[in-house]
Amino acid sequence: MSASALLGEIADVGRDPKRGGYSRHAFDLPEQDLRAWFGERALGLGLDVDTDHNGNIWAWWGPPGPDAVVTGSHLDSVPGGGAFDGPLGVASALAAVETLQARGFRPGKPFAVVVFAEEEGGRFGVPCLGSRLLTGTIDADKARGLRDADGVTFAEAAAKSGFDPERVGADPDRLGLIGKFLELHVEQGRGLIDLGSPVAVGSTVIAHGRWRFSFAGQGNHAGATLLADRADPMLPAAATVTAVRRLASGVPDARATVGRLVPTPGGTNVIASTVDLWLDARVPGTATPALVEDIARAAEAAAAEEGCRVTVTRESYSDDVVFDDGLRRDLGGWLGGPPELPTGAGHDAAVLAGFVPAGMLYVRNPTGISHSPEEFAEAGDVEAGAAALATVLERLAR
Repeated sequence: MSASALLGEIADVGRDPKRGGYSRHAFDLPEQDLRAWFGERALGLGLDVDTDHNGNIWAWWGPPGPDAVVTGSHLDSVPGGGAFDGPLGVASALAAVETLQARGFRPGKPFAVVVFAEEEGGRFGVPCLGSRLLTGTIDADKARGLRDADGVTFAEAAAKSGFDPERVGADPDRLGLIGKFLELHVEQGRGLIDLGSPVAVGSTVIAHGRWRFSFAGQGNHAGATLLADRADPMLPAAATVTAVRRLASGVPDARATVGRLVPTPGGTNVIASTVDLWLDARVPGTATPALVEDIARAAEAAAAEEGCRVTVTRESYSDDVVFDDGLRRDLGGWLGGPPELPTGAGHDAAVLAGFVPAGMLYVRNPTGISHSPEEFAEAGDVEAGAAALATVLERLAR
């Protein structure tokens, strides 16, 4: 079955009637439905499916073993995300396996398709959680204590879904099986349409992280409290949002975003007692922490002016990633010299790149829009990506 047809099978899973697009998050019903779909499809190809203690799903073509060739992506989404981010890589991996089987190919190395859990961090706030847990790049106790918007911890959600939260954490035995990892993903940004190519090889991922700014003031009555008597945390929060744009604009190639802001208690006629906002900051090289420090100073000054307090907590951070040189050259040679693209988007492949040779393929997104219902890839480009993936997997797994 083609990658486009496989995507069509899950086109109605997790649709978000309020935001548009899809909302599919770790351990929620849509994500569970997608897990079941993947398992059914993988079993139909004769693969052996198992789930590790971090919630990552593995479908093995032949017996598991060391020096394995592993490909895949994720099935979860951001709130109101698009149809391609994550599922394209999973569907293309399944389609590539079917293509190789139809050619009579049998891998000479252990081979697996993987679905990583909670790549977007849309429920528990930390991106690439499944691959971070696998590699031990997030503390297991921290992961267990992560909470969603309703106060449910990752440990509680995992237990409800049948996983033992006490087993969450670094999995060196599983990680040690991976010889090379390759992830196919829809392009997130506009590059390939101008280069006239349906597929590219990934080169780098820029440094990025997430920080939580928690402003505390005095909750009170919106009508009975004079402006001069207020300690309203919404004001320094708003000032911080504008400071993010102003300060990031002065740093070359910086991207900084506040996409979520939560006042408590959140009533229309209530002065908030606290306001939390989340900063996503990405700057090539080593400049991301310095930019965040500047933003934090601006937040502290705005909070003090209003008689409020602010605390800043780093929730995740990753340095620049340069994908494996040898694998990158091989991918380019086997595919006839496609362009190479850097990206500002994070991926499980970038997490794994610190431990095993890892690489990426991108499929053209003609508008460059991603993390949005308008995310798009032409059916012909989707199939070109799946074909490219099959070509390189055949070489890698000989």
